[in-house]
Amino acid sequence: MRQVILDTETTGLNPATGDRIIEIGCVEMIGRRLTDRTFHYYINPERDIDAGAFAVHGLSREFLSDKPIFANIVEQLIEFVDGAEIVIHNAAFDLGFLDNEFALLKRPPFRNLAAKITDTLLDARQMFPGKRNSLDALCERFSISNQHRTLHGALLDAQLLAEVYVSMTRGQEDLSIDLIDYTVGTDASGHTKALPTDFKILAASEDDLAQHEKILAEIAKASKKDSVWSPLNTAS
Repeated sequence: MRQVILDTETTGLNPATGDRIIEIGCVEMIGRRLTDRTFHYYINPERDIDAGAFAVHGLSREFLSDKPIFANIVEQLIEFVDGAEIVIHNAAFDLGFLDNEFALLKRPPFRNLAAKITDTLLDARQMFPGKRNSLDALCERFSISNQHRTLHGALLDAQLLAEVYVSMTRGQEDLSIDLIDYTVGTDASGHTKALPTDFKILAASEDDLAQHEKILAEIAKASKKDSVWSPLNTAS
């Protein structure tokens, strides 16, 4: 499965009142491993930035004035995400803005491009009910360093979210899995080798057997019932 981890920054909180996307960042993951493919653009929204939004991402209208408008990057975005599972933190927010941008261009909804949409915020709320589940909180919970993140940025946040997603889904936590040699015990054709027949059998001595029975009796006395491996319970 090819996955695209996506994040956006916007002029404000509501596309219905004219807010627009000003940055989009995506990273690609194949087989639960990041590839070297990324998608990142700053976008000219052709409108002012809300003060609250500016405090979060620090992107000004002046900085964005010479950047491409969304219509000029939409084809590249479609090519990058089409057919992938898209992973987003608080998907309703980003999808609302992306669908709005596509609607302004008279295109079908952005979400139709995805084979599947995974919302890591909803997943985190199920995993950690009653706890803070922001991206920063999840980074802290999974010991993912975000010290270099002083302001929100779409590409950086997508990269952090990729690490969070892998940790949440319990993948790649132990890289030693890559060191396992799955060819051990197979012959040149890949078939399992026959087990050796010259095993040395060491039988328990009478003293060992007596000690074993003594321990079983002590367990039965303490628990007031026979152990599950007692001959009375294992007899067919």
